[in-house]
Amino acid sequence: MKNNKQNENLNAVRMLGIQAVNQANSGHPGIVLGAAPIMYSLFTENMNLYPKQPKWFNRDRFILSAGHGSALLYSMLHLAGFKISIEDLKQFRQWGSITPGHPELGLTDGVEVTTGPLGQGLAMGVGMAMAEAFLAAKFNKPKLDVINHHTFVLVGDGDLQEGVSQEVISFAGMQQLHKLIVIHDSNAVQLDDMVVKANRENMHARFKAAGWNTILIKDGEDVVAISKAIEKAKKATTPTYIEVKTIIGLGASKQGTSAVHGAPLGKDLVKVEEYFNWKYKPFEVPQSTYDFYQTIVMERGEKQFKEWELLMNSYETSYPNEYQELLAALEGKWNFPQKQIEQNNPNKKQATRISSGAIFEQIMSVNPTMFGGSADLSSSTKIKGLDGDFDAKNRTGRNIMYGVREFGMTAMNNGMAAHGGILPVASGFFVFADYMKPAMRLAALMQLQTLFVLTHDSVAVGEDGPTHQPIEQLAMLRTIPNHNLIRPADYAETMAAYQIALESKTNPTSIIATRQDVTEQTHKNVYQQVSKGAYVLSESKTAKVTLIATGSEVGLAMEAAEVLKKKKIATRVVSMPSMFLFEKQEQAYKQEVLKPATLRVSIEMGTTYGWAKYVGENGLSIGIDHFGESAPGNIVADKFGFNVNHVVEQVSQAIKERKEH
Repeated sequence: MKNNKQNENLNAVRMLGIQAVNQANSGHPGIVLGAAPIMYSLFTENMNLYPKQPKWFNRDRFILSAGHGSALLYSMLHLAGFKISIEDLKQFRQWGSITPGHPELGLTDGVEVTTGPLGQGLAMGVGMAMAEAFLAAKFNKPKLDVINHHTFVLVGDGDLQEGVSQEVISFAGMQQLHKLIVIHDSNAVQLDDMVVKANRENMHARFKAAGWNTILIKDGEDVVAISKAIEKAKKATTPTYIEVKTIIGLGASKQGTSAVHGAPLGKDLVKVEEYFNWKYKPFEVPQSTYDFYQTIVMERGEKQFKEWELLMNSYETSYPNEYQELLAALEGKWNFPQKQIEQNNPNKKQATRISSGAIFEQIMSVNPTMFGGSADLSSSTKIKGLDGDFDAKNRTGRNIMYGVREFGMTAMNNGMAAHGGILPVASGFFVFADYMKPAMRLAALMQLQTLFVLTHDSVAVGEDGPTHQPIEQLAMLRTIPNHNLIRPADYAETMAAYQIALESKTNPTSIIATRQDVTEQTHKNVYQQVSKGAYVLSESKTAKVTLIATGSEVGLAMEAAEVLKKKKIATRVVSMPSMFLFEKQEQAYKQEVLKPATLRVSIEMGTTYGWAKYVGENGLSIGIDHFGESAPGNIVADKFGFNVNHVVEQVSQAIKERKEH
């Protein structure tokens, strides 16, 4: 093992990290002590970044996929010159601090993505590498490589055990994303016990089978060997996996065991300080160390940044049109061809997945960095990118053949969105949002502008049966904070849903579309209506009943209202495509739409969970609180009561009971 005991610049990273953990009496000191040389090699020798311009677009990206090692990242960012002070390190894991338990995008300077749920950081790294490859191929010109950077991901043993890791390792290898470098902090220990108790794969064989270049570093303290491996990886034609054998909790009494994984060192901190010959007070760092990082990181970064600015100036002069197009992409300015889309409204009964597909293609045609596809379902979801398939031979293709990798697809799209310059779209069957949900949650937490188009939205899927018929998925996705689920009723509402998605810079949007045909409704100003989340589609001044519906059930509600009126039961119809947007409205508007004095009835082909908020204590919810059946879709819907007669009977009975009471 190399002797790093005298390397104060490296050991400052270790000491600040474990002191932060001890101060908080919470955290993970093991990775701080074991993986610090990896971090040191990356930041001092191998990455292009400039702490004074943390969002410089051509910077290298670093993702700590093993997000529990956040104290290691924060101490490194502090020393490198990012806006993290000693006081911030002292407030590690405390209320209101910018140094939370796991890294969070937008909260801490220098943090590229939110990590902690293992495996997702690796997946987002793949997405970032895809974004770089696409943008470089699209915009770079001879001697003007304005986009040319690497993505580095530090993973732990746990990351590589998560199922999503296999999805994206396979995908990245097939795509030959050679600017992706994954470094494995291979310490053979996890929280419960040694890794061999849970996993015995040959990681090199696994990565090689997926088409990766692999490198082994036997001594995790050898910073020179680590740097040489990274230099070699940068020259590879495929993504590279570097396994670095480290000792978790190096220097602690219980180094190399799970005891140092996730518990503060306590009094054992003194032993670690002795091991590394550290003679400074807690959170004290010699000025020579700060001087070192100022020179090695800050000054080098400034030089690289200024060189890139000159490159961009030349690019603007030589290629003004491409420059403006690139600038718009980097600023997230997306075009919405409203007139074109309105003119193409077929004004006939058709499934909203068909409407969605047509609208998506029109939007994509005017947004050259809109990028995405479906999880092996484009022929069904109607979401397929333009310009051919993105692959090693066609880096400007905008359709991604994700394969059956729903979780990986969603997490990779998060990486693209966090990278910038890309509006990523992911599509699949709605029921498989179950596979996507962990990454959808992170998208919302990171306030990313990502778009999910999920079709086959109810039991009307039909013959595929209950495995493919969503029941609880609407309620599940509606509960994700900062996530806008829109279930449009027709072509016009679908058009508005896309416009809202393109304008939503700080939250992901899910558009939920039908397999079954729906009737086109009459709208006054559909964008304004949908943007409020719910609106009155059919009014009655003497209404006794308000039918509240979403998606395909809006048409059913309109038909039922007509029959109820003939029965002398005046009825209003409310379309509620987005509870998320409706909750943002003022109380007066909500009251105006819902009319609490009326009998409120929700109609939705999914669980009734969550509807009580809108129908009230004495309201009625027509839904499905059980799994579906395999049969033609129209029959399944009819048998489960989604027909005019059943709705009218239910409402009439409820009105009768109201009168009796």
